Amino acid sequence: MEILEVIENKEQYMDLLLLADEQESMIMKYLNRGVLFALYDDYDLKTVAVVTKENEDTYEIKNIATLKIYQSKGYGRKMIKHIIQYCEKKCKSLIVGTGEIEKALLFYEKCGFTFSHTVEDFFIKNYDHKIFDNGIQLKDMIYYKYKFS
Repeated sequence: MEILEVIENKEQYMDLLLLADEQESMIMKYLNRGVLFALYDDYDLKTVAVVTKENEDTYEIKNIATLKIYQSKGYGRKMIKHIIQYCEKKCKSLIVGTGEIEKALLFYEKCGFTFSHTVEDFFIKNYDHKIFDNGIQLKDMIYYKYKFS
C-alpha cells in the first residue's frame, strides 16, 4: 500500500471526490489550494483526501472518500493516520466537517477526533440542491477536531 501526494491533474480524481462532496463547484473551491492524497493498494486506487491549510494553527480535511467496494476495510482509517502524521508538525489542530451522519461521526471519533462545533444550515445555504444521506436531508455541518500535543 502507498499514499501519494498528487501535484498535477487533481481533477482526474473528481469522480471519487464526488462521493464525499457531491457538488463539483464546492470541490473546486478547495481542490487546487489543497494537498490531494491518493491511497493505492495492489495498484488500485482505494481512497483520496484533500487537506487545506486554513490558518497558521489549523489544517482541514475538506474531503475524504473511499470507493464503495473498498469501504469498511480500513483504507479511510489509514488515510486519516497519514494525514495526522502529515499535519502534526505543521499545525496545532486538524479539523474535519461532515453531515449529521452517525457512521461518519463514529468514524472520526474512533480516529481520535472530538466534537468542535456546528455550522447550522451549512448544506442548505451552500449547495444548489438538497443533500441526502440514507434518505435524511443534511442541514448542519458538524465539525470535529484533532488536537496535536
